[in-house]
Amino acid sequence: MTESEDVKVKSVFIAAGCNRIVNNVSWGACDLVSFGSQNAVAIFCPKTAQILTTLPGHKAPVNCTHWIPGAKFAFRAKKLESHYLLSGDSDGVIILWEMTLADRKWRLVMQLPQLHKKGVSCITGIMVSLTDTIFASSSSDGAVHLWELILPCSPGGECKLSCFESLSVGSKPMVALSLAELPGNSEHIALAMGGLDNKIHMYWGKRTGKFVRGCELKAHTDWIRSLDFSLPICKPGEANSIMLVSSSQDKGIRIWKMSLLGFSGGEGQETYRKEISLASYIEGPIIVAGSSSYQISLESLLIGHEDWVYSVEWQPPSTRNEGSSYCQPQSILSASMDKAMMIWQPEKKTGIWMNVVTVGELSHSALGFYGGHWSPDGQSILAHGYGGAFHMWRNIGIDTDNWLPQKVPSGHFAPVTDISWGRHGQYILTVSHDQTTRVFAPWKTEASHLDGQSWHEISRPQVHGHDINCVAIIEGKGNQRFVCGADEKVARVFEAPLSFLKTLNRATRQSDIPEDLQMGVQILGANMSALGLSQKPIYVNAVHESPGANGNGSIDTLESVPDAIPVVFTEPPIEDQLAYHTLWPESHKLYGHGNELFSLCCDHGGKLVASSCKAQSQSVAEIWLWEVGSWKTVGRLQSHTLTVTQMEFSRDDTMLLAVSRDRQFSVFSIQRTGDEISSQLVAKQEGHKRIIWSCSWNPFGHDFATGSRDKTVKIWTVVDSKDPWVKQIATLPQFSSSVTAVSWFGIDRQRDHGLVAVGMENGLIELWSITVRRNIDSGGSSASAALAIRLDPTMCHVSPVNRLSWRSREKSEDSRSVQLASCGADHCVRIFEVNLSYN
Repeated sequence: MTESEDVKVKSVFIAAGCNRIVNNVSWGACDLVSFGSQNAVAIFCPKTAQILTTLPGHKAPVNCTHWIPGAKFAFRAKKLESHYLLSGDSDGVIILWEMTLADRKWRLVMQLPQLHKKGVSCITGIMVSLTDTIFASSSSDGAVHLWELILPCSPGGECKLSCFESLSVGSKPMVALSLAELPGNSEHIALAMGGLDNKIHMYWGKRTGKFVRGCELKAHTDWIRSLDFSLPICKPGEANSIMLVSSSQDKGIRIWKMSLLGFSGGEGQETYRKEISLASYIEGPIIVAGSSSYQISLESLLIGHEDWVYSVEWQPPSTRNEGSSYCQPQSILSASMDKAMMIWQPEKKTGIWMNVVTVGELSHSALGFYGGHWSPDGQSILAHGYGGAFHMWRNIGIDTDNWLPQKVPSGHFAPVTDISWGRHGQYILTVSHDQTTRVFAPWKTEASHLDGQSWHEISRPQVHGHDINCVAIIEGKGNQRFVCGADEKVARVFEAPLSFLKTLNRATRQSDIPEDLQMGVQILGANMSALGLSQKPIYVNAVHESPGANGNGSIDTLESVPDAIPVVFTEPPIEDQLAYHTLWPESHKLYGHGNELFSLCCDHGGKLVASSCKAQSQSVAEIWLWEVGSWKTVGRLQSHTLTVTQMEFSRDDTMLLAVSRDRQFSVFSIQRTGDEISSQLVAKQEGHKRIIWSCSWNPFGHDFATGSRDKTVKIWTVVDSKDPWVKQIATLPQFSSSVTAVSWFGIDRQRDHGLVAVGMENGLIELWSITVRRNIDSGGSSASAALAIRLDPTMCHVSPVNRLSWRSREKSEDSRSVQLASCGADHCVRIFEVNLSYN
């Protein structure tokens, strides 16, 4: 790494949503959760509700992840120094990762031989011993591969991998897999597969030998979505039995029992009689594996969900002592598209399986959960849903079950298009193609794990019906406001309700809201409209009716959207609260543009907002100026012929810079005489050979940077004279990828010294040290540039960086530390702390 000055960067916060696909989430024996977020594998800690890191390596969306060892084998993992993770993507690539427990450092161990020709749909594995793991992978190409992984005895050692069997299942691929050691015959492995033909296919074979088809279990009437083998049952007389649970799009769950009948040298056609009980009423096929014979029977049919059941999972075994002995609980977790998770257990007297716990979510979406997972200790359950969000409940009851919602990480589940710091840098506002606007802020507590504070989503001001492209915080005094633009011709203005202002003060532990502002803000919150476009205010003095049937925690239906109940939160809100009760009311609509909004910016005095839209002609590409407060149009600036991609006001608000797809930039002068605002085109120039994606002003003068698809960043200065013109004063060395975002931060006004953050199409971020030297006599300027630091790829995005933004620094704050926020097409929002050590 080349460094010109001592600049250190550390990651402070990562927000990311979960890819909306089955089998994407895995909860490991190390008590960390993995999930795919676009092309990255994200790791989060359930105890702190923080995403710890993202792992770059995949070039396509991550479909599935699987820990080795998983939660099921936590009882065998106590002496392990390293844990491993498998991840598969939609290109058919599977990657093996290693994490050392001591320092939680990650490394990419290997990319598996690419045997799958299409996307990986499921990965499942079992630990045969501390160093021996068998796992299987399925794909939409109709193939299932079985692998043996020999783990090293010490961290950093070499892993040995071999594919010992490949099965072709034909034109209807398998989407659910489960592996188990056969009871009483540990040399043989059982493989259950389910998919689009509605059948469960049973295979078995030796660890190194060929797998043979055993039987087909026909009961489900729709696609099989999930399968899970239990470990051997620890009930008297049941030690030689294992259970298989299956779920389907037919809304049903079935429990199958595989019992060891005995040992035989022949074909296993032994007579085997027993009483048929209520709990086990169908005698199934008898199969032979080596010298052992097994009977598979249908143990129970569980009916309770009202929609497709995407996930079923046995509760992980509880360890009896410090040793490796364990007890398999008779408890199953199911997750369904009906927005509910259920825990099923047999009644003690009759043995009939019953639903004993039901938890769920309230959401604007009619779709529910893609998967549910147990924690290694069996005291927490986690779901991930259609909204890219996690939901976690923990059982805090002592004598009876009492499942309460817990904090989890949150984030966008589609490309994040724009970010903007709140006034005074108290929070960050983000918008995305997932049609939401979100507010993230540091929540200061007495015992937070990170310097007394941890970042959380504290509000979701807008849940829209169009993809949102741009946002700008309105500066100046008064209430917190922002304007945003989506794939519609209208810009919308939102104003913070009283509930948000009080929650923000609680989070930042600041003094109370100024009394004049509190008196002025008469809106407590907002309600979602029927079509999800406009949000109606809830006034402070309005008579609040008691909530209806949905207000008591029951699961809502498609037809009902509950009224919002704005409250002041004393701790970071959970997903249900964010989705309904933290909306901001819409105060104005700005009509005028002929196409979808693409870019917005506000001046530093909070007087003007500039907007642009998607365009292919000069008349449509004009920039509109709006007066804050009256929201009247005060200017229409024509210069470009294609979409204006970004705009920014100079720090003294006398100039507006715009860059465009037409490869040109424009500088307009803005004059204010009383209430009148006039503008004039100062300069227009072709700055790059390809699209110009981004621009940023020097906070200390009329210099600016532009970044382009031609992989260059250029520094320009406006030569102030009677007839101003623009001069290029520096070009940074060519970058490895298209430049998609730049942002200039001022460090030392006397030296005119600062940092320019550069984000690229490959997701990487670099910081460049820029010093501008002005020649007062000639009126010219020059600039010197040097690479300050190239951020580690594990800290960066894995897809194009869409926006970079420096947090404005208060005078009372440490001048050697500043925060940089970034957002990207990988669904991530990241906040970095940049420490400056200048002499």
